[in-house]
Amino acid sequence: MPKLRQLESHPPALLVLEDGRTFQGQAFGAIGETFGEAVFATGMSGYQETLTDPSYYRQVVIATAPHIGNTGWNNEDGESGRIWVAGYVVRDAARISSNWRSRRDLEVELRAQGIVGMSQVDTRALTRHIRERGAMRVGVSSVERNPAALLERVQAQPSMVGAHLADDVSTTKPYVVKPDGEPRFRVVAIDLGIKSMTPTRMAERGFEVHVVPTTITLAEIEALSPDGVFFSNGPGDPAAADGQVELLKSVLAAGIPYFGICFGNQLFGRALGFGTFKLGYGHRGINQPVMDLSTRKVEVTAHNHGFAVAAKPGERHQTPYGTAQVSHICLNDDVVEGLQLTDSDGRLRAFSVQYHPEAAAGPHDASYLFDRFAELMALRQAQGTSTRQKPPATRPELLEGRDP
Repeated sequence: MPKLRQLESHPPALLVLEDGRTFQGQAFGAIGETFGEAVFATGMSGYQETLTDPSYYRQVVIATAPHIGNTGWNNEDGESGRIWVAGYVVRDAARISSNWRSRRDLEVELRAQGIVGMSQVDTRALTRHIRERGAMRVGVSSVERNPAALLERVQAQPSMVGAHLADDVSTTKPYVVKPDGEPRFRVVAIDLGIKSMTPTRMAERGFEVHVVPTTITLAEIEALSPDGVFFSNGPGDPAAADGQVELLKSVLAAGIPYFGICFGNQLFGRALGFGTFKLGYGHRGINQPVMDLSTRKVEVTAHNHGFAVAAKPGERHQTPYGTAQVSHICLNDDVVEGLQLTDSDGRLRAFSVQYHPEAAAGPHDASYLFDRFAELMALRQAQGTSTRQKPPATRPELLEGRDP
């Protein structure tokens, strides 16, 4: 039976953007105050995956879909062990939670995890403002009534530009996601803010995935004898992640096949000699059209990024590791959505995409990219250049599980 949410007292809430624009509403979730970068997400569904995506760390997410919370909160769809958003802003919070997998209401979960939110907001006007002025710092408060006082605290917050955040969201202990069936490949996945569905998609294809912290060294990677290395999605400014860029350069120099998504695409771009820049308001949703320039095929894809690689389609860039070029673009604004690295014979060595092929939440158009990674590793094995010395071993220190 659908469960009618018990209507409790929801005090007035205040939202103030760093340019002084103010919105009124009521508290939704925990009572208190929060700050972050205001961004909007256009997905009509998948709010649980959005809230638990580590890439949203230090961001206040505005839902453009008008009704949020209809399906409640379940125990299966989380992309990590906690909610990562700094705050959540919706128009209409559902009074009825109804889904066969639902275990509790969305607001119950927000309160349990101390996430300050706000409802009864004109999210269309708020989204239009951000589209016109760009993503900016914001404060949401259900304890402050004075907009000027809240604005002062908003303007004291750090900018997302220059923020190095991957270390904050990465696992502190390595762990292994075992393959479904017989292991085919061993992959070391650098956790920059990885979503749980990503190693799951790899495991479905026979990958033994060693998820490791951002602090791992090349020597520690090589000690695992991987067939490939993967860099995940994650939050923050790629221009601030110098340590991870240097690690990736070492991986490429060692000739290990590489696949990266989202933040991993931006770091790949830096490792290849491209720059990065901050988008006006970013791409966040599950309906973004992307073209694969090699096939001209258009995919509908899931995005969550506020930074992008500064490169041009058709440009071929020589690097110490091979020839780099843009492989995918967004059809809405021509932003780079993928890169590839080929050797002197034109064979693929490494690649990345800016979007999320694991489809959590989102369409499945891009799932073939995990198969492309498998093909890349299989080719290296066939050439006899793999670092694998023996079948996957059980290493107790790598089976401790991800931090909650």
